[in-house]
Amino acid sequence: MLSSILSAACTALVIVSQSSAFVPSPSNYVTIKSSLSLSKDVESTTTTRRGFMDNAASATAVVAGASSVWMEPSPAMAYGLNKANDKLASYGLPPLANVPNGYSALAEIYGKGANRSPLLVAFGFPLDWVVTLPSQDVNGEDGTIQVGEYAKGDTATFFVVPNAGKVESILEKDKAFFTSALIAAISQKSNNVYQDFKITKMEPVTVDNGNYMLVDFKYTLLTGAGFEVERKGVSSVTSAGGGVQLLWCASIAARYKNKTEGQLRTIAQSFRCYADGLNFSADLRSAAPDFV
Repeated sequence: MLSSILSAACTALVIVSQSSAFVPSPSNYVTIKSSLSLSKDVESTTTTRRGFMDNAASATAVVAGASSVWMEPSPAMAYGLNKANDKLASYGLPPLANVPNGYSALAEIYGKGANRSPLLVAFGFPLDWVVTLPSQDVNGEDGTIQVGEYAKGDTATFFVVPNAGKVESILEKDKAFFTSALIAAISQKSNNVYQDFKITKMEPVTVDNGNYMLVDFKYTLLTGAGFEVERKGVSSVTSAGGGVQLLWCASIAARYKNKTEGQLRTIAQSFRCYADGLNFSADLRSAAPDFV
């Protein structure tokens, strides 16, 4: 039994070593920070059997997380709290507040393609996390806004709930509503199979003239390598423009308990999403791709 588990773990680690198609490569994008490789505090896989298994779980989690969206990598230097706040100010919006030292931030237009409705999305994230953005082509826009420490399986992903429509009082929605929204986010690709999803806490927040529901959750990810990876996270859910949007932040359960809960909660609490009353025409014109 143990030998089969270790064999599956080895398979998972091989898979993640070959998954450069899903994670930006430093050789192709030299301005992206080196956190795409194993970060400086990565645990050695040769110290203990438990360490090996933990890293195998991270490996399988990153395969699932990275494959959930297909996005265009973007240089880390393009971001920062001042730049994000300048972008928000250009739309007459309040700055991101309470973003701690050691964090960067972004303020990006989601929906630059004709196939989507534009939204202004902003949030803070750790400085050494990598940013990926939607891609643009003749068919419109694909992918989403995501940040992460991909080598560890820690990610924060923006998601628009399909066909949700405008919700006037997001804070009055019940647990079933948020369960449905988060399950849609987690399972947006058919190769992400999950079980045992559960909301553990809900906290209504009104900030910067917007309403957000902070939702703690957990679930088990079933990987193609045969692992069951427990994951925990926190999400911020709102309704801007004509739909429902959320930023869901998650990591493997062991890392959530020992390291990442504070990080993920800070990211979720900083999340802002705007659409109502904003004129995006200037940004949409500048973003229009010039295809031959």
